[in-house]
Amino acid sequence: MCGVAKGRVRGGLLAGLAVVIALAATGVWNPFPGLWDWVDRSEPISEPDVVWQQRVGGTPRSVTFAGDAVVVEQRTRVEARSLATGGQLWERKADWAAVAGGDRDAVVAVGKLLVKGYELLDPTTGATRRRDDDAVAVWTYRNLLLDARCTDATDCTLSAWDPRGTAPLWTAFLPGVHSGLLADNPGLRGTRRLTATRIDDGVAGAETAPPLLGFPVDGRVHMVDTATGRVLQNVEPARDERLSVVGGRMLRIAARSQDGTCYFAISARDPATGQEAWQRAGVNLRTADSAGCVQREDPQGARNVLIGVGPDGREAVIDGYDGRLLWVGEPGTKLIAVDDRLAVFRAADKRSVVARELGTDKVLWTRPATGKSGAALTPYAAVVTDEKPSRLTAVDPRNGRELAALRTSANALAVGSQGMIVGEGREIGYVRFGATGGSPTRHRTAVGIPGQVAPVRAAPGRAARTTATAGRRASCARSRTGARTAERSVHLLVGPTAGRATPGG
Repeated sequence: MCGVAKGRVRGGLLAGLAVVIALAATGVWNPFPGLWDWVDRSEPISEPDVVWQQRVGGTPRSVTFAGDAVVVEQRTRVEARSLATGGQLWERKADWAAVAGGDRDAVVAVGKLLVKGYELLDPTTGATRRRDDDAVAVWTYRNLLLDARCTDATDCTLSAWDPRGTAPLWTAFLPGVHSGLLADNPGLRGTRRLTATRIDDGVAGAETAPPLLGFPVDGRVHMVDTATGRVLQNVEPARDERLSVVGGRMLRIAARSQDGTCYFAISARDPATGQEAWQRAGVNLRTADSAGCVQREDPQGARNVLIGVGPDGREAVIDGYDGRLLWVGEPGTKLIAVDDRLAVFRAADKRSVVARELGTDKVLWTRPATGKSGAALTPYAAVVTDEKPSRLTAVDPRNGRELAALRTSANALAVGSQGMIVGEGREIGYVRFGATGGSPTRHRTAVGIPGQVAPVRAAPGRAARTTATAGRRASCARSRTGARTAERSVHLLVGPTAGRATPGG
């Protein structure tokens, strides 16, 4: 009897599978896309839930707010999503993408590696607003777009544009950028931002162009006034120096090896006259490694400020324009985020994160934290990360008021005026400040196969009896139960009869 029951199970399964394959092959009904969506469905990316959650085509390299759109840069393409629903607005093949402009005049610059030129796209429609066929590098800012084109390796022109402008605001001559500067936002001589685990380096989006930019060309640094395009200085650093441009000043940072340590000195110069504006000695800007004090990095900082370490090991924030000490940490504190408004640091006991206004002793807010808490400052929110449990919290940088608090292992990818984008792998979601998701729009969210009834669970088998005969009867009973369940599952999958299957499921 058991063999007969098992045979019926196999026969029923094979017959049901044959019917399903036949229906799929003839186009009458294909359950496999629904099955795959059910298997591959997206789980909520955070708790509370996001407003919407979508799966993009590839792992994002960058995510940026652009007006009513969210621009997602991937390895070989770029796409835009609606800020309201997360639905795809457009998609383009591109090796790089960057957003210039603010909420009202944003554009998306796209191009291909090792190919001259770029296009500026409308972030909502993807339509081309302007095309360039000669540029070899592009820099994007909130109020400006710069590009460089070269007729020869030592003959290049730098042009500044309004983000949606059709004619350049100014042009300047540079003796070459082609060999070392390509694609979007190649490195200039400025500052390095502090980084944090689970917060993307570009979370703040495009910033306002600084008053002075330093372009490294063939071992020299050319300093360009971004308001007029005038090249103010063309300086070659000494062997023990590194040049950086911060707060409208040219910094000459010297590092000298002596007695097994590095001795630092900073001289800040007026770019127009070359005269020294301020100087400090003994402050380590973390530009050098331990091997001979060779300076390979820009100083840490943001916008108009620098981060240094004094001889006593305490961290300090320095005004790049006039050299003032804006903040000096207590022993044991650790600076984790800074801009030209405030400093965010972990307290010495590692139990709290504190935000203090630069240039004053005013504490703006304090939050509980762990020793691994990180943070980033953006114009709209301060983002704080915590581990064990994993959390992302966005607060008002002025007073610490919570804007969003998520239990999630996702990363903070972008912060805008009304919310932020979080992501993990190919999944991204939008969190609106001051709101929870409720019933989000999510890609592949089905909890079952559309149009199907949840499978019925078989009743538990009876407990085995002590005699061999009773055991065999119990085994046969379970086989008959399995046969009925299998037949019922096939019945639910293909419908009462093949002729009644509904196209599309």
